[in-house]
Amino acid sequence: MAKKTTKKIASKASRVLKDGRFSDQSKSVAASALSQVEDNKNTSDELASKASEILRDKGTFSDTSKSIAGSTLSQKEKK
Repeated sequence: MAKKTTKKIASKASRVLKDGRFSDQSKSVAASALSQVEDNKNTSDELASKASEILRDKGTFSDTSKSIAGSTLSQKEKK
């Protein structure tokens, strides 16, 4: 069963999408998190890679972006 995005993460993701200061990469991951609020969707390989880059990066991405990236990555279907 696919994991769902929590309300807390969905709220953060919504703020990221509305705020022009966040990168396109952060916005892609935020959009993925929002798309997984209700439906049984999994994170794609491409978005998992973006989320992983955000988490590995030191200093470029905000704690908000990293929190959303962690949530999105946790929703990646295990192979």
